[in-house]
Amino acid sequence: MNSADDEIKFVVVVRKDLGMGVGKIAGQVGHACSTVVWENPDRVANWFKYGNQKKAILKVQSESELIEIIKKAQAYGIITTIIRDAGKTQIEPNTMTCCGFGPDYSTKLDRLTGHLKLL
Repeated sequence: MNSADDEIKFVVVVRKDLGMGVGKIAGQVGHACSTVVWENPDRVANWFKYGNQKKAILKVQSESELIEIIKKAQAYGIITTIIRDAGKTQIEPNTMTCCGFGPDYSTKLDRLTGHLKLL
């Protein structure tokens, strides 16, 4: 249950096992942010209006760890925005690099990702 003062936020979880440089990571996080806006305009409008566009960038150490979180998010009804790289620079084509979760209530996202560390 969400209280009236529960914030809305967006969380991006990045795979650290890929050895991406900081610029590559920034690009992948940017893809997650722009894709969620494009694919979920109504939900994002509430995030813009009521959530001050709050976001957190977190990390996991493996693809399997990210997949586990994605499965839980989907079971909880949280929007998932999976980003796969085109393979033009540092990463093999179609590699899952990160995933965006939400925008949704902070309490809901914290249950999913609260155990992860900031990037």
